[in-house]
Amino acid sequence: MTKKIKLRSLLIGGFFTLLFVVLIVKVYWIQVVEASWLLEKAEKRWETDKIITPVRGSIVDRNDKPLAIESTAYTIALDPEMLNNYQIVEDVSQGLADILKDSEAARAELVNKIRDRATRKNLDGTKLARNVEVRNEGWKIDKDKADQVRELIARLQTKLKLGTKANVGIYILEDKKRYYPNETLAAHILGYTNKEGEPSLGLELKMNDVLKGVPGSMSYEKDGKGVELPEGKVDFKPAEDGSNVRLTIDKNIQYYLESALAKVNDQWHPKSLTAIAVDPKTMEILGMANTPTFNPNTYGSTKDQSAFINRAVSSRYEPGSTFKLVTLAGAVAEGVFNPNEMYQSGEIRVSDRILHDHNNVGWGKISFLDGLKRSSNVAFVKLGIEKLTTPKFKDYIEKFGFKTKTNIDLPSEVSGLIDMQYPSEFATATYGQGKVVVTAIQQTAAYAAIANGGKLMWPHIVKAIVDPKTGKTISDVQPQVIRQVVSPEVASQVSGYLEQVVSDQEIGTGKLAFMDDYRVAGKTGTANIVLPGDKTYSPNTWVISFIGYAPVEDPRILITLIADQPDLGGNYHLGGQVLAPAFKEIAGESLQYMGVPSSKKPAKVVKKETSRLTMPNFADMSQDNAKSIAKDTGLTLDVFGRGDKVVNQFPKAGTEILSTQHTYVALQDVTGMPLPNLIGKSLRDAVEVCSFFGTECQTSGEGYVTEQSAAEAGQAVKLTLRPIGVSEETTASAPPTSNGDAGDAPPPSPTPTSGTAAKTQNKSKTP
Repeated sequence: MTKKIKLRSLLIGGFFTLLFVVLIVKVYWIQVVEASWLLEKAEKRWETDKIITPVRGSIVDRNDKPLAIESTAYTIALDPEMLNNYQIVEDVSQGLADILKDSEAARAELVNKIRDRATRKNLDGTKLARNVEVRNEGWKIDKDKADQVRELIARLQTKLKLGTKANVGIYILEDKKRYYPNETLAAHILGYTNKEGEPSLGLELKMNDVLKGVPGSMSYEKDGKGVELPEGKVDFKPAEDGSNVRLTIDKNIQYYLESALAKVNDQWHPKSLTAIAVDPKTMEILGMANTPTFNPNTYGSTKDQSAFINRAVSSRYEPGSTFKLVTLAGAVAEGVFNPNEMYQSGEIRVSDRILHDHNNVGWGKISFLDGLKRSSNVAFVKLGIEKLTTPKFKDYIEKFGFKTKTNIDLPSEVSGLIDMQYPSEFATATYGQGKVVVTAIQQTAAYAAIANGGKLMWPHIVKAIVDPKTGKTISDVQPQVIRQVVSPEVASQVSGYLEQVVSDQEIGTGKLAFMDDYRVAGKTGTANIVLPGDKTYSPNTWVISFIGYAPVEDPRILITLIADQPDLGGNYHLGGQVLAPAFKEIAGESLQYMGVPSSKKPAKVVKKETSRLTMPNFADMSQDNAKSIAKDTGLTLDVFGRGDKVVNQFPKAGTEILSTQHTYVALQDVTGMPLPNLIGKSLRDAVEVCSFFGTECQTSGEGYVTEQSAAEAGQAVKLTLRPIGVSEETTASAPPTSNGDAGDAPPPSPTPTSGTAAKTQNKSKTP
């Protein structure tokens, strides 16, 4: 018995001894042999990596007025477990749907969608989820909607008898999104970024590498609860914010373009409209607009997908009589254009075809200059084919750049198509129909070559890349001459002839573009088109165009306007009324805004020329001293607050500014100071004051501030703007004041000059 007890004790002792040895070996293996591997694995679990998103660079106009900026956005997320515990799933679903709905028709579907989010379970399906975002309706919403969600949360807290700080299962997460403060203004130039931050269209896409910046990262150690360890290692790589892109466009001129197009659209109801304004000396784009258009802030609600097309660079069309510039310039350059030489108008035979003037019968025997003023097709066939000759005519087409893209710094540019083979095709090309298919930007560059003394320039819309922190230019874009197309003397002669197309108030087809204060050169165009699915020219559907520049003696602005299929009621003679008045309006407003003296009243100076100055340092100066120095420097100084010395200023000392720019100083800390009255200030001045006071500014409209909301703590001030002297009533289109002749529509041919041209035209009309 005793032996059995001893044996049992020995076995038990041996077992525990063996177990102890195994544990010791295991501990040694873990702590020594596998220590480095396990530590590495543990550290990975302890470490948290965060991606630091850079701030996307802003897009501004040539005067640094913001066109695209980063702004605060909010994303709505739900806690299904908490919502179900409080039994408020239905209240939340209905309440959020009322706030986030796009339309009443979509509300019911959105209620179901939010209800699904509010009852969602984890991936394993065992428990309710804890954090579910409401996408896409609740993703990156603006502050107004976020405030409405906060009100919903407050109502639910009251219903549940909870404190104001209690969580009811709805989270409002702060985020960033792209914001376009001017809404539809310059939409086709800018493009947009989607909610994922990916660029689409326009300069957002073209300049993405410059705008996007470089993401940073931060890695830190945490404990088991996810709290950062005070003594843990931290690896930090700061984000590099994107650079700002300064454009050549002028926000005011862009507004003039879009305002004029809106009036044309209301009166003539075309399928689309295109406008380009440039400085012909540099081919800097001052403005570019299209209708239909879209709002980049709400791009998803745009139903008409053709609204996203920038027709200025992405559409082709048969230009009609505006293309006669090439024929005219070539004939003048080669010395074969005699303005006083007579010819028989009406019709002309070329090979097996008879081509007519737009009125079929002509005007009898007239001079070539009158043929230009009346936009006679026969005159240009004789000039291009008989006098200039086909090879030289073809050569001038190439010199003016119609066989290649302009390579403008915008995406999706298409090239023109020049493909004449037979005599009749070259003949119709002399007046811009048949196998001559061009783009608006090509036409603009060609006319600019005449306006600037014969130089074909590269069109561009980016002026400089700017450091967002210092405001200093990183790189700038200089004008580039592609080639000398004609001599300055020839260009001057052609300008003189084009001026008579406008100034001759009896027979000039461009007479409605005539201006009292400025000399204008220009040309109308009215081209029959081939409708989709058809193989013949439409007898009563046209593309109307007008291209002009002013003042003739020193061109400062050139404007191209194109209307696709305006409602002329079958009367092409109304073509001259569609765009020439719009040109007159845009050019007049722009030239006055730029301070260009009148051509016919030299003593009248509309606006003082601006110069660049260096911002003085007003720090620690008294108010009187600051005002005195500002006056001596030629600056307008606004003073805010009460105190003995200047404590803050805008712009910063040493910054290069325009003499017309307002400058601001504060005699006390602006934090907490009420925002001053901004009524009557321009958009730029108002935004600058808001920035100086650290107040977010939301604007609507254009021009000058007419309404200002109260700026409560932490909330944005809302500003409503309107041009001076313009009320809502004045935006309606006025009836035509005269019956201007289109004077340049070729009579419809039985068939297009070529199947290829017809096919190309169809393609250009398809979004």
